[in-house]
Amino acid sequence: MSFSPRFLSFSFSYFAYFAIVGLVVPYLGVFLDGKGFSSNDIGELIAIFTATKIIGPTLWANAADKSGKLALIIQLGAGLSLLFFSLLYWVNDYWPLAFVLGIFSLFWTAIQPQLEVMTLVSVRRSAHIYSRIRLWGSIGFIISVIVAGEVLVESHPDAFVTLGWWILLALFISSLLLKQPVVKKKQASERVSIVPKVLQRNFMLFFIAGLLLQISFGPYYSFFALYLRDLSYPSVAIGAYIGLGAIAEIGIFIIAGRLYYLFGPKVLLAVSLFLTALRWYATGTLAESPIILFFIQLLHAASFGLYHTASIQYIQQHFAVNEQNRGQAIYIAGVYGVGGALGAYLSGLFWLDGKGSVLSFELAAITCIVAGGLACLMKSHQKSSNTI
Repeated sequence: MSFSPRFLSFSFSYFAYFAIVGLVVPYLGVFLDGKGFSSNDIGELIAIFTATKIIGPTLWANAADKSGKLALIIQLGAGLSLLFFSLLYWVNDYWPLAFVLGIFSLFWTAIQPQLEVMTLVSVRRSAHIYSRIRLWGSIGFIISVIVAGEVLVESHPDAFVTLGWWILLALFISSLLLKQPVVKKKQASERVSIVPKVLQRNFMLFFIAGLLLQISFGPYYSFFALYLRDLSYPSVAIGAYIGLGAIAEIGIFIIAGRLYYLFGPKVLLAVSLFLTALRWYATGTLAESPIILFFIQLLHAASFGLYHTASIQYIQQHFAVNEQNRGQAIYIAGVYGVGGALGAYLSGLFWLDGKGSVLSFELAAITCIVAGGLACLMKSHQKSSNTI
């Protein structure tokens, strides 16, 4: 599998998908700031952009369940994302921007859940192989975030759109290389409700902890690049520091499958959350020091890399094969959709054009401490032999 065409096609798709993540997530705030919007406006626009994850994954998951054509859905999402992103060249006012960003994000949400399911089905739900494919996403993110940091911070806002257009074109091309895995199409009678599994105590604790984690990411995703700019970091350093977090992910993704097998989700999730609390507190109070900021950004390995892998594997074990799309959709809609939108909106309220940066990161740290406490209340999950 490691050097098969299927491995390469999935790796290429992750590379391209997370390259656009490396542009949009850290620098959408910079783009909007260049358009002259206030921190309140930026928080609201990023919240609107993020809120589409509340409904988008469910719509696409239902389409995937009914059609079974996951590859086609990914291709449709990539193509229409490219089309609507291009409209950013011509819109400048609040509501047109909100509309374009929302529709772009709606189609963008079609890609990752289906890609995750296709990958895990193709590698027989092996955390070891999945992690090695997923690390190519981190490589794409690193390259994109460093290049974009150099280009965008002191450039015209249209540079953001130009970079995004080329990356989305690459993503669309990569989606055409994916081959639909052979999956038995399920009859309607086989479709069972996943509500009982969603309402299980362990899953609810897991879900709420993830929701709080995403809320805590609000200041980082919305304003971190602007925060470093205000601290007088040069543009190349801004991209390098954001990319450093992704570099730290790579080592975690390589060994995450083994860690999951050894410790299970409860330990990994709790450790990730408490380390993230430390990260946010230090970001708000010590980021003026380049050396300290270097070590702070290495904690992204825990707050995203380790947490993401543990979460995906937990969902894979918690839901049956014929429940995977819906389970992924509920998680992404609730955690990334609701949590991300709330985090962006609240950070916009507290940021105050930079005057509330320390308070924003301190509140993010407290949020993660609460989330870590919830993870500690989870029961240990039985570890399966297919996790490595």
